[in-house]
Amino acid sequence: MASDPFEVLGVPRRFGLDGAALAQRHRDLSRALHPDRFGDAAPTERRAAIERAMAINESFRALRDPLTRAEALLAVHGAALDERARPDPAMLMEVMELREDLEAARGDAPRIESLRDAVARRVAAEESALVALFDADTLDGAALAKARASVVRMKYFRRFGDEADALAG
Repeated sequence: MASDPFEVLGVPRRFGLDGAALAQRHRDLSRALHPDRFGDAAPTERRAAIERAMAINESFRALRDPLTRAEALLAVHGAALDERARPDPAMLMEVMELREDLEAARGDAPRIESLRDAVARRVAAEESALVALFDADTLDGAALAKARASVVRMKYFRRFGDEADALAG
């Protein structure tokens, strides 16, 4: 995302945003700046209204999801992740073992659900860590490095969750 989604929506640059308040802010802005309100305006104003509406929707999509919200926070703090970002070797081993367990659980819905629950708890722990890091009074280089590592772990856990969902069918 080229722009700052927090700025676009006029919300604080925090990880721990209230989901209901964020959705309400999106609705309010969408209503106030909807392109239909500019139907009689000049073509440049209509085009600008459409661009604003698209930016509002894109920003909301980025901020309503904890993973993409964390990525947006990293980006606005100059620490954006790139596609090559990898977790530490111990985390890679853990994910590999989880995937092996998932494959062994094929056809065993309760076991798959147990694995998904365990990973969901890990994601919740990463989200709690991100609240502590991003929403603290100061965000220094060490905190950004920890946040980056936490976001990478979340990405791997999210991918695992998607694989478990697909296997559970």
